[in-house]
Amino acid sequence: MSIDEDLPRPKPARLTPPVLDGMGVEELTLYIAELEAEITRVKADIARKSSHRAAADLFFRKP
Repeated sequence: MSIDEDLPRPKPARLTPPVLDGMGVEELTLYIAELEAEITRVKADIARKSSHRAAADLFFRKP
């Protein structure tokens, strides 16, 4: 057994942020739009999953 096995595993990076220094204003604006679209997509998925969870909680609730 290795000592490293006891340590928590590092979380993988979900997004690799690009280097912003080489981007112009237009490119940065497009990048922000892409990020906002992704945020909207994730929020919609969270709402969908929360709705499913609420329905399951109502179904399995003890009388």
